[in-house]
Amino acid sequence: MANQKRGPEPGSQMAKRGGQAVREKYGPEFYSRIGKKGGETVKELRGPQFYAEIGKKGGESTKRQQGSEFYSRIGKKGGERGRTLPPPEPEQV
Repeated sequence: MANQKRGPEPGSQMAKRGGQAVREKYGPEFYSRIGKKGGETVKELRGPQFYAEIGKKGGESTKRQQGSEFYSRIGKKGGERGRTLPPPEPEQV
């Protein structure tokens, strides 16, 4: 299936140059604004249940590709990381 969209192929050097030009022109916060706007639009059109469905599909796909023990490994890593964080600094009055 050919790319029917205008512009360079996504991920190509030409596309990267275009992204850099947009960042220089509008600034990095531009991407945050348009991403939030797109997310709000999807939420309005499809509803919050959509996100639950795609999350479940993503989890099933990861389980199929990585195996169920993958979740055990990353859970242990997250738990270890949480325990090794430095204690919060005392409040100054």
